[in-house]
Amino acid sequence: MLLNTIKPAAGSKKSAKRVGRGIGSGYGKTCGRGHKGQKARSGGMPKIGFEGGQMPIQRRLPKIGFTSAKKRLTAEVRLGELSNLNADVITVETLIEANIVPAFTKRVKVILSGEINTAVKLKGLVATPGALKAIESAGGSLS
Repeated sequence: MLLNTIKPAAGSKKSAKRVGRGIGSGYGKTCGRGHKGQKARSGGMPKIGFEGGQMPIQRRLPKIGFTSAKKRLTAEVRLGELSNLNADVITVETLIEANIVPAFTKRVKVILSGEINTAVKLKGLVATPGALKAIESAGGSLS
């Protein structure tokens, strides 16, 4: 294959509509805009979402939801992921180095998912009540 032989796929490139080039082109005089009216003028289109004066849909429907800024900084860790670590004390930094949580994580919560058999010591982490019970029954602690 040579660079000078490369072509786009057939039908993928559509030639531009050339308006105002005479009566024979099919787009002469009014250039496909019809006669007069708002849509015939340059720049003459209503704003996006305008419904002719009727209350637009984006204003009729209620606002819902909320995007938390703290959500980016918080991560969840399963019990099974903790048992794979080879650290004596598990902190947020340890989890970041092991690529278990994203690098910008500030707060980590341990959830009850999977099993833990090794005794782990958690420092600076939060755990759900079920996860805390499983960690303590395996001989670990949370501080």
